Amino acid sequence: MHFVSFNVFRTLGFPDTTVLKPEHFQRHKELLKEADWVLFPEYWQLNALVHGLKCRVFPSVASYRIGHDKIEMTRAFQTVAPEHTPWTMIEGNGPEERELLWNNMALPFVAKLPKASMGDGVWLIESREDWLRYCDRTDVLYVQEYLPIDRDARVVVVGDRVVAAYWRTQAEQGFYNNVAKGGQIDTSEVPKVVTDLALRLARELDVDHAGFDIALVEGYPFVLEFNRLFGNQGLGQGSDLKDAILDYLQQHTQPRNPEGPTEPTPLWPVAV
Repeated sequence: MHFVSFNVFRTLGFPDTTVLKPEHFQRHKELLKEADWVLFPEYWQLNALVHGLKCRVFPSVASYRIGHDKIEMTRAFQTVAPEHTPWTMIEGNGPEERELLWNNMALPFVAKLPKASMGDGVWLIESREDWLRYCDRTDVLYVQEYLPIDRDARVVVVGDRVVAAYWRTQAEQGFYNNVAKGGQIDTSEVPKVVTDLALRLARELDVDHAGFDIALVEGYPFVLEFNRLFGNQGLGQGSDLKDAILDYLQQHTQPRNPEGPTEPTPLWPVAV
């Protein structure tokens, strides 16, 4: 197999891999067309690579498109696993919509920006003043019930395999479990009900590279979000992630036909 990578750090040690800068991809169209896999392109490259050059990309198209926006992600979760999705309301940011959400959400509740990561763009709303400050920061109102937790689980999935699962405990400032916000990693065992939910979501949504964040409330799992490009703080120093990716790509690579594509089988009799 030959790979083209647009992210040198996430493909260190990968065999037979050409690394390109994303902004130079138009200079290497033939190389990209011939590659078995194109790895970790930027989001803005996706349409050109997949639809223009017919490249097979990893992570999957679904991983990119669903993972790019919290609103789209939540709607996908609500579609395939509504019973495991916290109660969420999404509205345009107008005066009536502000009042609607404020009147329907019990305090405290969580408000988010549609596109943010590492704990940024997430607020705990405890007062009218908090709410108005949030409303002034966003074009779309995205609010979610507050779950009484002091930790969540990060489940790293590649293909149909859990590569790692660990807890992220709450930061000293409270509310945030993100490591980037001061949360701590706890390697205590993560229950199977949590990892099973992550695998179910990955399979049903065709997401093949993600770190799922799942809360456990009295033994019942709720999915919060997933990150297509997750941090590696809880993965240890081994090569499990690299090996899992290479195994997955190997299993899903179709051999090339040296004689070129074959004629498709007709769906109806052909007149002779």
